[in-house]
Order: sequence, then C-alpha cells, then structure tokens
Amino acid sequence: MANSAQARKRARQADKRRVHNASARSSLRTTMKRVLKAVQSGDKDAAKGAYTAAVPAIDSSVNKGYLHKNTAARYKSRLNARVRNMA
Repeated sequence: MANSAQARKRARQADKRRVHNASARSSLRTTMKRVLKAVQSGDKDAAKGAYTAAVPAIDSSVNKGYLHKNTAARYKSRLNARVRNMA
C-alpha cells in the first residue's frame, strides 16, 4: 500500500486512468466488431457504413495513445479487406 501522500495520489490517478482506458478500448473493440458482424451478415452497405464509422475511432485511439499507429493501420487494413472481399 502507498505510504506517502504522493504515492496515494499516484495510485488514485492510476486507478482512474485504468478505468478510463479500459472503457475507451472496449468502445473501440465494439466499433470494430460492428464491421465484422455486418460482413458476416452479408450486408455490404451496412459493412461499408460501419467501416466508415470505425476508421475515425481507430485513428483517434492512436492520437490518445490507446493503440500504436502500426497496430491501427493493421486493423484498418484487415477490416477494409474484409469489406472489399464481400461477395
């Protein structure tokens, strides 16, 4: 347990940030799952719309430090490939 006031405050801040970051990652994953769900259902228009909504969410997560830029590029590339390869 933290003994000094500074360490107690740091622990409080870490808890707040952990909860906030977990929420942000969860919402990001949800937007990506919407694209995959639309692809699996076979609705091309819904898949394109979901992908269009997911790209800014992925990009903003890079700017906020939740994702590395190469990871975000990989996610976008793979989602886009799935949308493009729909029959």
